[in-house]
Amino acid sequence: MVAVTDVNYELTADQHDRELRRAVIAATVGTTIEWYDFLLYSTMAGLVFGKLFFPNEDPLTATLSSFGIYFVGFVARPIGAFIFGHYGDRIGRTGGPAPLIATALFAAYKSGTPIAIYILITAIVSIAATLFLKDYTGKDVSAEYDEEAEPTRSAA
Repeated sequence: MVAVTDVNYELTADQHDRELRRAVIAATVGTTIEWYDFLLYSTMAGLVFGKLFFPNEDPLTATLSSFGIYFVGFVARPIGAFIFGHYGDRIGRTGGPAPLIATALFAAYKSGTPIAIYILITAIVSIAATLFLKDYTGKDVSAEYDEEAEPTRSAA
């Protein structure tokens, strides 16, 4: 498959407005979901996670530990988006995090059963997403903020 980036086609003003509106809505929805995740975690880090994950610590240390984990995720996410966004733009975003999650499941449970269940669920979700959400496959924080990413067309 060859990617062609120099495509000369003109959009009408109406088509341009429609495509611009779709891009703005997709970026807004994606960003809202992404940052809502941080809002929920930060709220739970202050209220619940200290007591839940660090029960043997004093309350201040437990809360600070839970916010420390939040900080690591907050810092690591843009770095991961930069690194994996680069590779996603070069080789495509078809694999996703499935191999990483399957490896983590195997390490956590020392059994192949959770991996088999995860692969089955991932396959069902992937097929449903491909069928019903064609415009949203491969879009995440790394793609939303990447100014150099150009849409490509495939030539057979």
